[in-house]
Amino acid sequence: MDIVFEKEYLSELYYNGKTSDKKHRFQPGIIKRYKLRIEALESADNVEDLFQINAFHYEVLKGDKKGVSSIRVNEQYRIEFTTHKVEAGTVVTVCNILELSNHYK
Repeated sequence: MDIVFEKEYLSELYYNGKTSDKKHRFQPGIIKRYKLRIEALESADNVEDLFQINAFHYEVLKGDKKGVSSIRVNEQYRIEFTTHKVEAGTVVTVCNILELSNHYK
């Protein structure tokens, strides 16, 4: 699958391991796992492959996030993304890395 980043800081985290955006700073361990998850998305043949990896906790979100899917970075963070089919395959647009404890408050 092809990966596209919705926001600049998400791209910087993946390619540089850090971001210039002071609002989005993460611990090195989170960045490392974020990069591994993006690589896993990139190497998957299709979205259905993500169901097979239990550690990802792949889910299609509901409610105001309808149309958005997510996988876990760890127990505290998840990556939210959308997918759409193109002639050459599937494009994954990474939308957000979200701290779950803040999301559920």
